[in-house]
Amino acid sequence: MPSPPKDLDALARSLLANGPVKTLPAAPKRVRIRLGGRFVADTTAAVYVWEHAYYPTYYVPVEAFAPGALTPAAEMGGEVGYGLATLRGGDGSTDRVVVFYGDGEGEGGKRKRGVLKGLVRVEFAAVDAWFEEDARIDVHPKDPFKRVDVVFSSRPVRVLVAGTEVASAVACFHLYETGLPVRFYLPAASVHAEFLRDSATVTACPYKGEANYYDIVVSAGGGGGEGGQRLKDLVWYYKNPKMECAAIAGCLCFYNEKVDVELDGVVLERPKTPFS
Repeated sequence: MPSPPKDLDALARSLLANGPVKTLPAAPKRVRIRLGGRFVADTTAAVYVWEHAYYPTYYVPVEAFAPGALTPAAEMGGEVGYGLATLRGGDGSTDRVVVFYGDGEGEGGKRKRGVLKGLVRVEFAAVDAWFEEDARIDVHPKDPFKRVDVVFSSRPVRVLVAGTEVASAVACFHLYETGLPVRFYLPAASVHAEFLRDSATVTACPYKGEANYYDIVVSAGGGGGEGGQRLKDLVWYYKNPKMECAAIAGCLCFYNEKVDVELDGVVLERPKTPFS
């Protein structure tokens, strides 16, 4: 998945020249930004903006900001169509802010570029927190065109790494997430512990929560000895998943792009994804 852009000027120029991938009003949802212990923006007119195809971010109307919270880096005007700014609140500040004030220049119609006029892009991770109503949101806003479903299945599942069985479950949870292959969340006791090694990796997902990881070690003889091949972060789990995915708490999941999964006696084809 894409990292936050390093060059805000380049991002702004690209958005004005080509338009975002798509936009969608988030109203009437209340969206707030907290920085330095204070709410510096409060609106029911936020807009989902897809800067790339993977997920949206929130852009907020300029009038949603508290008086004095936004300070332009330079006088805004002319044909550029945007300006960089600093956002301050309490004892916190960030300069990862772009204010769009015009249509800008470039090829293509002004209609597509003009959807950003009057909106402010605040980098999601550069502030203390974002809120939808009174619920804190993490990582990035949830994509309104994406859903996650968890379904219990009694179809047996086996997982093999380099031909060695590392897990076997008579039933598990299947997690269906738009745009990704089905994931199989197995009861922790069904994964053979001798193959697991703790990993320091921690990631976060706005749909499922914070994930911890295990490496897998498989020796040439098929055991889990220390001399074996160590496969980094092959398994993950959620100690305290988001409410909508509560059923997978404590269950272990493998990258089916990197292991062989046998479902109900049939070995599944390894999917091709950015995680392959």
